[in-house]
Amino acid sequence: MLIAGVAASAVLPRSVNAMEVVGTDVNVTTTDGVADCFFVHPASGKHPGVLIWPDIKGLRPAFRQMATRLAESGYSVLVVNPFYRHAKSPVVEAGDDFSNPEVRARIMPYYLALSAQTHVSDAKAFVTFLDQQTVVDTSKKIGTTGYCMGGPMVMRTAGSLPDRIGAAATFHGGGLVTGVPSSPHLLVPNMKADFLIAIAENDDKKEPDAKNVLRESFDQAGLAAEIEVYEGSMHGWCPPDSRVYNEAQAERAWSRLLSLFETALKAS
Repeated sequence: MLIAGVAASAVLPRSVNAMEVVGTDVNVTTTDGVADCFFVHPASGKHPGVLIWPDIKGLRPAFRQMATRLAESGYSVLVVNPFYRHAKSPVVEAGDDFSNPEVRARIMPYYLALSAQTHVSDAKAFVTFLDQQTVVDTSKKIGTTGYCMGGPMVMRTAGSLPDRIGAAATFHGGGLVTGVPSSPHLLVPNMKADFLIAIAENDDKKEPDAKNVLRESFDQAGLAAEIEVYEGSMHGWCPPDSRVYNEAQAERAWSRLLSLFETALKAS
């Protein structure tokens, strides 16, 4: 089907010189079952693949819209349901707020069932799917993005598939630096990707040292990493259906993502 746009709480601007794109619901086989996902790509040609990990509210119209917008800039994009082991998407209704105790009670068991191991096994299955698609240019590296809980998934994707992941971005990612042996930042020496890490101002206030640990980790690994606290932003500010959506800062983060992908994927 041809995708002209996907409804969400806010209508995202169309990309400059937006390409016509095609989007379909797809099923991806993993080691633990079948994941329902959304795959969208330009209507013609081969393009770099991108894997999107949603936030804790999962695959829903807002992320379909974001994936479509990215595809309009010349990428073949897979956005996944990270909770496929327990429920098909969407796991929330329009307007559901994660601060609502009933919503949290429904979603948290799905989240808690995930682990560093499931992140890696899923990443390998999703990247394999992308590489099998005729509309993905496998001569180019793959990009990956993650929001909120998707941040650690991005790190583990880049750390476990260094020869395929050429660019990675996290937006208000949670748990990138922890004190446990499975902390995502400890995988940086395994990576080969250029990074964008966009940090919410209130997250930085809670964990002011995390950005410094990340900068040191990437510097020691010799990897390019743009790590920035976005002034005035709150955790969750990027998806257009978020109650703390900050359009100005979300658009700035989006422009930095496009710049990263242009350099690290299309020019690679």
